[in-house]
Amino acid sequence: MTFRLPPSDFTRNTSLSGIVSTMTMTIAEPSQHTNSITVVGTQFCALHPVDLIILRNVKSQEGGNLVVTDVNGNIVFKVKGTLLSLRDRHLLLDTNGDPLLSLQHKILSPHRRWQVFRGDSSDSKDLLFSVKKSSWIQSKSELDVFLAANTKEEVCDFKIKGSWVERSCIIYIGDSYNIIAQIHKEHSVQRKDFGKGSFTVTIYPNVDNAFIAALIFILNEINYDSNSND
Repeated sequence: MTFRLPPSDFTRNTSLSGIVSTMTMTIAEPSQHTNSITVVGTQFCALHPVDLIILRNVKSQEGGNLVVTDVNGNIVFKVKGTLLSLRDRHLLLDTNGDPLLSLQHKILSPHRRWQVFRGDSSDSKDLLFSVKKSSWIQSKSELDVFLAANTKEEVCDFKIKGSWVERSCIIYIGDSYNIIAQIHKEHSVQRKDFGKGSFTVTIYPNVDNAFIAALIFILNEINYDSNSND
């Protein structure tokens, strides 16, 4: 597993082109640096910023609980639930339908912790990372992400902040201001089959797209559970 941090001058402030929004956001320079953040695999990293469309609760011939496409509508990832799972287990699948990650909710976890394993495994030796709410009570979405090697969990490896209701969240490296991806509600591609529940994530260069897709699914699940329990 590769985890190399991008340089501190990795971002700049600008408005997202093609996005129908008045909100100014931070997007990546399309730099050709060699630093990368790889959790699932280097094949899921691009040398340029990537916009992916997230479709929630998709009921179509593709099936699945969540579908991730590129801006042209080509499926990149799917997340599907497994039957008779006590841990709310889901699989992140690639374009061939092969499992990349197994995502499962840890039972009786006060911070709604999710654990993510390689492939379809649930063995502790295959644990890649875990995600939990930063605090038990919080008004906005704030999640801490810990890589498997970070057993003490004194400082998170990644952090997600923002408003899930507004579909405006940013994924940072640890407690820094280094952004690796951000979620925004509007998208520039207009397709009827995307539906009202779709939104966009902009992933920065040399960042693992499969890792970000898994984080977004967990973010959605944790916030759905929070709203259901309120």
